[in-house]
Amino acid sequence: MNKNYYVAIMAGGIGSRFWPKSRTAYPKQFLDILNTGKTLIQWTYERFANFIPAENIFVVTSNEYTSIVKVQLPQLNEANILAEPSRKNTAPCIAYMAFKLQKENPNAALIVAPSDHMILDSNTFQQIALKALKFVSDHKALLTLGIKPTYPNTGYGYIQHEVQEFKPGIYKVKTFTEKPNLELAKTFLSSGDFLWNAGIFVWKVSGILEAFEKYQPEMYELFDAEKQQFNTPEENNALNRIYPLCTNISIDFAIMEKADNVYVLPAAFGWSDLGTWNSAYENLDKDYLGNAVASENIIIIDATKCMISAEQDKLVVVQGIDDCIIVDTNDVLLICKKDKEQAIKEYVAEIKRNKGDKYL
Repeated sequence: MNKNYYVAIMAGGIGSRFWPKSRTAYPKQFLDILNTGKTLIQWTYERFANFIPAENIFVVTSNEYTSIVKVQLPQLNEANILAEPSRKNTAPCIAYMAFKLQKENPNAALIVAPSDHMILDSNTFQQIALKALKFVSDHKALLTLGIKPTYPNTGYGYIQHEVQEFKPGIYKVKTFTEKPNLELAKTFLSSGDFLWNAGIFVWKVSGILEAFEKYQPEMYELFDAEKQQFNTPEENNALNRIYPLCTNISIDFAIMEKADNVYVLPAAFGWSDLGTWNSAYENLDKDYLGNAVASENIIIIDATKCMISAEQDKLVVVQGIDDCIIVDTNDVLLICKKDKEQAIKEYVAEIKRNKGDKYL
């Protein structure tokens, strides 16, 4: 355990594409989406606890979720649960964490990772993460983990890297590309120098702060003006002054696509971002007709290739339905064609217009 190694687990999202299981008051990172007996954030915490000192593991979440984090991660020091006053995407979240750590340990090397991803091979992930942390400790670099693509996925961003290695297994990044169409995704896959963007970042705290100062000077100045308040009882008051003035922007747009010292470490450790019901379907066992079931109490008759999730105490019988997402909760039933799942966000917006927030 290296005392200079830290992790920030980002757990503030609302997971709207997993509606109606994921709700604003209780989003997907706190759910057992795959019926494993543990929630996504519990799996994430345990994965990092294998090689990051317990006192160096932080969860950054929204004010309204701190009590859920305390319940689900009772082993986490309460001071390590950081509450953002509002959702402003990943760049302000990372700036907050970096300024806080810079005051605590100027030599800190930090992994920033989402709380709701699935990683099947924890041992390989640990080896890759430690290699990444050592690299950024020795080089002035911003590093991202890239996943070797196995098929032309149109739901992920892509990273193109140089052909020649910078260091063994590490490459300089050429371009970031947002979610491509199918034809472009096929081209990326065949080229061999594109990777899926896992949204897992590694850097020295000093390095990312330097990047903020250069590429996001307004945001940098907001945090810098209040830095003396971090790690004191005045920290929350400082955040309440900073966040309303922060731009709502992702770290990809804010820093990674602008900086000239960005590198990628290609890896394969059974990764999925579990962003949609289709990704859950892909990661669940199927019956002989291709149905994936995340419940103990479902009977299927003449149905094929369905993703079915229901409350454990409710019997659900599905007959004669093909290629659908079926999600049954205590107050909402969703039946949606699998190829229309990207429209679930639109359905949620329609519900909000017609029914208010009751079902969100």
